[in-house]
Amino acid sequence: MAELAEIISEFGASAKGKLANKAVTGAPEDQLRAPLETLVMQLAELTGLPRNAVKLVGETTLAHLSTRPDYAVSVRNALAGFIEVKAPGKGYDPRKFTDAHDKRQWQKLKTLPNLIYTDGNGFTLWQDGELKETVVLDGDIEKAGAKLFAPATTLALFMNFFAWNPIAPRSAKQLAGIAARLCRLLREEVTEELERNNPGFMSLSSEWRSLLFPEATNEQFADGYAQAVTFGLLIARVRKIGLADGLDHAAAELRKASGLIGTALRLLVDDENIKTALASALDTLRRVLNVVDWDHVSKGDPDAWLYFYEDFLDVYDNDLKKQTGSYYTPPQVVDAMVRLVDETLRDKSTGTLDYPFVRYDSKITDDCVMLGSR
Repeated sequence: MAELAEIISEFGASAKGKLANKAVTGAPEDQLRAPLETLVMQLAELTGLPRNAVKLVGETTLAHLSTRPDYAVSVRNALAGFIEVKAPGKGYDPRKFTDAHDKRQWQKLKTLPNLIYTDGNGFTLWQDGELKETVVLDGDIEKAGAKLFAPATTLALFMNFFAWNPIAPRSAKQLAGIAARLCRLLREEVTEELERNNPGFMSLSSEWRSLLFPEATNEQFADGYAQAVTFGLLIARVRKIGLADGLDHAAAELRKASGLIGTALRLLVDDENIKTALASALDTLRRVLNVVDWDHVSKGDPDAWLYFYEDFLDVYDNDLKKQTGSYYTPPQVVDAMVRLVDETLRDKSTGTLDYPFVRYDSKITDDCVMLGSR
């Protein structure tokens, strides 16, 4: 493990130089960023990954936001996980944080499926909110310099981090729970973007209110947005549409099968300000939901969706479930409701569905039935 020892020694020397430089301004955790980026890239090669297979995208301009982790990490151009950096000495186990901001952030970030916390003195690996591994370095990151030392388990922790792949859910209930946690994260990011007056969201929320819900608050818009995108992607997977090629591709393909929902998905994610701001949540949603096999999840049961939204709300927001009265609806009632809506909206002369703003081919019935329990 001579190579690991050398890499950690370089990390310690670089971090000490940054942290001890009195001419450098900014938060202490910011001084860890460059040494940490080098460390992660070197460890990636040490685990056997090709050079440049791993990329780190840092949220330097959004560091004050409580939902975003500091880094998104991709392996071979596929999102692998996230890294959150704390000031040296603050700790690397988020369960022990005492600062209110850090505690709130942890409640949001533990939704992520693959996440490392570090303060330079140690690392913890979290997957779906569960602690998988802990590594404590020998020496103080602010003082040890080149004498900083790491146990051999450091490499194993990063190997597991880089090798993460989403696990396909085995049941509709399990899928509902996974989708709900990621939808909640998306809702939090949307809420923060509205607080920042993101121009893409300000425009979209204004249109949302003028066309659909005039009295909607920012919180209600964020909730509606997050659920619409999440269920749009779920319907895409039911239709066997892949998500790996991006949201634009998924929306375009979905429009061929379901014009209304495909168009709605495209409109919700079309703005570049929105795509950039929500990159962590949207990319995680795409990566995780892309492995969903509805045939396997439903086990051939056409009624597998009946309890889906109720199970979803149990995890996503149980208070919202009570407020909206979202409980099991008998399939006979759902079928009747969908049939009546379909007949009411259909233009008798053309056989198409007639909406106030756009005309869509009549291919929404199955999707409405699937989500009818809402």
